[in-house]
Amino acid sequence: MHEKKVNRIYLRELGGALLVYVAVLLAAIQFGRPMEDGVLRTLVLASPMIGFCLAVWAVARHVRRVDEFIRQGTLETLAIAAAVTAGLSFTYGFLETAGYPKLSMFTVWPVMGGVWGALACLRNWLDR
Repeated sequence: MHEKKVNRIYLRELGGALLVYVAVLLAAIQFGRPMEDGVLRTLVLASPMIGFCLAVWAVARHVRRVDEFIRQGTLETLAIAAAVTAGLSFTYGFLETAGYPKLSMFTVWPVMGGVWGALACLRNWLDR
């Protein structure tokens, strides 16, 4: 497939997954928080993971569609982002023992996504 067509498909699939995530997240917050504790409430509050899983699926499909050169760069960028995120979270764990405030696990993915995005932009700029 042509690179632009592959990217359009990827952005459509990823965008759709993110729309599902946001819609389910908003519904889960509105309906799940006031529910009484129990299995149903837990399932409702964890339901935004449906959109997250769809996003993972979109990324995996994109990696399978692209040629070997782009695949290698994408996987290297993802591996570096994971390593940087692991290093930052590990370091912050030590800082928490030094009295820094505890951070929610919700901070890990935005850090990794941000590092992944920044590295992808940098790689794109350097490859020109």
